[in-house]
Amino acid sequence: MDVRQLESFVEVAQQGTLTRAAARLRISQPALTRQMHRLERDVGVPLFQRTPVGMTVTAAGAALLPHAKSILGMVGAARDVARTAAPITESVEVGLAPGLPGSWLTPLLDSVADAVPRARLSCTDADSATQLRDLRAGRLDIALVHQSPPPSLTARRVRNEPYGVAVRPGAGGDGGGGGSWPMRHLHRRRVLVHARNQLAVGHDQLTTRAHEQEISPDWQFASYTEHARQCADTARADLVILTEHSASRLLPGWSWHLLTEPGTDLETFVVRQTATRLVVDEVFQAMCASTPEAGT
Repeated sequence: MDVRQLESFVEVAQQGTLTRAAARLRISQPALTRQMHRLERDVGVPLFQRTPVGMTVTAAGAALLPHAKSILGMVGAARDVARTAAPITESVEVGLAPGLPGSWLTPLLDSVADAVPRARLSCTDADSATQLRDLRAGRLDIALVHQSPPPSLTARRVRNEPYGVAVRPGAGGDGGGGGSWPMRHLHRRRVLVHARNQLAVGHDQLTTRAHEQEISPDWQFASYTEHARQCADTARADLVILTEHSASRLLPGWSWHLLTEPGTDLETFVVRQTATRLVVDEVFQAMCASTPEAGT
């Protein structure tokens, strides 16, 4: 005897016909008939008798009916207690900026899941400007962006990744060797770099430091995430400024050299609204705690 058989027994007894009971239980009539036969075998006595208009309970069935209802009531109460005791989860919408390495992002999200089990993370890809708009509009709870956020938002820097120079095969020049590329070697070279509306901080750092060094690259500005090769081809640029992770993913076969003298970093910030839900603040704090080396 199981709960499903008792539920079916009570429904047949109340409806008076297998047809109506099967429809309410959303099972086929033959399946319901088999359930009732098994229940009668389990209890050892007939529970129903057929009549010209349907089915009625026997004396044994009438005796079983209140007990079956009581058992089903206790089962329902047990389910309610279990559901009440289970942890309640809250959805937290997280935006992810392009170019974040999975080797860094996956452990970060795993650590948040361990630290804040009641948070149910839902991630969305979006560029930094879009994320900050969505954050202010309430469509995102947390933003991971490559753009310094305004003072009206609560933010912390959680990652610095150095920029480098990806060099087209056969373009020549090794940046002085040693795996690095001093900025002076960009002078008079055609260089693809992110447009200011895409990465304002990185754009400004590069152009300002080049100016300070009296270096004049032939900057080719473009917004690119997945199609760096095509943007470089159309700009006729043999050099592209991007991180090592992005270079290996987007420009296979190109050599990558760390940009130095001076260098510059792609910064990643975790951002939230200043006034927010407790669970969102817990996720924010967990992300900050997982990346203490980035500083404040």
